Amino acid sequence: MNKSQLIDAIAEYADLTKADAGRALDGFLETVKSALSDPSDGSVALVGFGTFAVKERAERKGRNPQTGEEITIKAAKIPSFKAGKTLKDAVN
Repeated sequence: MNKSQLIDAIAEYADLTKADAGRALDGFLETVKSALSDPSDGSVALVGFGTFAVKERAERKGRNPQTGEEITIKAAKIPSFKAGKTLKDAVN
């Protein structure tokens, strides 16, 4: 499912116009992005659905695939999602 299909599904489910559903989805995405980038928050927990969080990835060694030369890949913060029990049960 892509973004426009998701907007269509939200609009149908919530009896909204596609424009309103699109703004609601954009608002949700911006709020999650803002919460994850805020060091004091760092996560968004939706009970039953899952938790969006930021994880630290340590510096590590890698190889340049073209030259075979060893390189250092720097440490980074990465977004992650851990599914909640209700979502896991719905999928299985």
